[in-house]
Amino acid sequence: MPPAPDEPPITKPAASSPAAPKSEYWLTRFVLLRFLGFIYFIAFLCAVKQLIPLIGHDGLLPADDFLHRLSEHLGSNSEGFFELPSLFWLGISDDGLMLVSWLGLILSVVVMCGYANSLIMLALWALYMSIVNVGQLWYGYGWEIQLLETGFLAVFLCPLLDWRPFPRRAPQVAVLWLYRWLIFRIMLGAGLIKLRGDACWRDLTCLYYHYETQPIPNPVSWWLYFRPHWFQRFGVLWNHFVELIVPWFGFYPRISRHIAGVLMVSFQIILIISGNLSFLNWLTIVPCLACFNDTFWARLLPRALVQRAHDATKRAQPSSGAEFAAVFLCLVIAILSLEPVMNLISPGQVMNTSFNRLSLVNTYGAFGTVGRERFEIIFEGTSDPSPQSATWREYEFVAKPGDPKRRPPIIAPYQPRIDWQIWFAAMATPQQYPWTFHFVWKLLHNDPGTLSLLANNPFPGEPPRYIRAELYRYHFAPPGTQDGAWWTRERVGEWLPPLSVDHPQFRQLLREEGWLKPNEP
Repeated sequence: MPPAPDEPPITKPAASSPAAPKSEYWLTRFVLLRFLGFIYFIAFLCAVKQLIPLIGHDGLLPADDFLHRLSEHLGSNSEGFFELPSLFWLGISDDGLMLVSWLGLILSVVVMCGYANSLIMLALWALYMSIVNVGQLWYGYGWEIQLLETGFLAVFLCPLLDWRPFPRRAPQVAVLWLYRWLIFRIMLGAGLIKLRGDACWRDLTCLYYHYETQPIPNPVSWWLYFRPHWFQRFGVLWNHFVELIVPWFGFYPRISRHIAGVLMVSFQIILIISGNLSFLNWLTIVPCLACFNDTFWARLLPRALVQRAHDATKRAQPSSGAEFAAVFLCLVIAILSLEPVMNLISPGQVMNTSFNRLSLVNTYGAFGTVGRERFEIIFEGTSDPSPQSATWREYEFVAKPGDPKRRPPIIAPYQPRIDWQIWFAAMATPQQYPWTFHFVWKLLHNDPGTLSLLANNPFPGEPPRYIRAELYRYHFAPPGTQDGAWWTRERVGEWLPPLSVDHPQFRQLLREEGWLKPNEP
């Protein structure tokens, strides 16, 4: 395969250096697919551990009820499938949810180990889309559709059947250009939504608040929060530079593109270190990798691996079918990009939105607004007969702040999904997040699935008699705090009043939502 027009031929390396492969992107494809396999692994691991208590038959938001309501609204299962494509339209059960999750987990390990072809990548994409489209609010984050778009492009980066790490088919350069188009839209969309959204991004003060108010801070977030204001303002300027200026150079010749790739990858690493933002920033690294060609990787990867890529060029065979598929994909992506591009240039830009049912080309963005204060909902239970004079015990979540003395965790790229939704709920009312009533009902019954989503169970013997939710305002504790606390907090008020299993209005709400059957005690 001849070099791309914008790049000089790769000269023969010195005897002391690993042999760089003649084709520009064999190592790029190898690294990109392995890293994408890792992201799929994390995504399916989250599903294996959390899907049943979240959307199982007895979960907080049962997916079978969701599909039934959607089918009734649209008229049939087939109409539902075309609206939200998912394998679960063929039948959904807890066993089926686990089968899809475990199958995706196993296939992602296969890809991580170096074995991938179009069929495996297509299966991973279809399995994950099946989960996302029944996941409801638990899967309503921008990185879900970003993973689907990233994963779909990978289908065309591999040969159809050959699953060797270095197959006979050379990578289709056109697909790598589509990855560059993807990272361009991700970065530019994130930068523009900030400038158009919150004024603190324009006056350079957003990082005064972000580290404390982001969904799940980590210990580094605490350290960053107490840096001087000049440091925070510089961080905002650097954010604007990397998101608004650097992505354009991803379309430039090799040296400029490599520098752009390094800057964008390093920026994502900084974001990874600064907080627990699920697998978003890990995933965003994947299309950044398309900025590099094999001359870059030959300096970083083991000599034996570089030599294997070099040897693969000797047996490389052209494929008219693969070239046709890549051209067809480019045409499809070009057409589907029209609406996302119009959204990018629109003053009414929206973020994290799909414009087609398969989530093939989407619009992205993050933190268009930044909270100035952090609020937390603390769920408490008691076994006392009267809530007015009761002793209350707190439930702790896996990652979100609770006990002020508890150190913020480092948990990303894994995402405890209920912790994230509690973060959103704390900025709203219980009526806006009705699933919280079902959550309380589950706690009142010591439901094992729901408790598996938490860090503790204050009532291991028998369920509590009452559950309530209190709203607190949290701040990072200043350095040198005497009791070693990470947080300070003050009570704001009641978020949910004490509820028991025989509370009439509580039971009526559960019935209206379909979570309590007419004859259920």
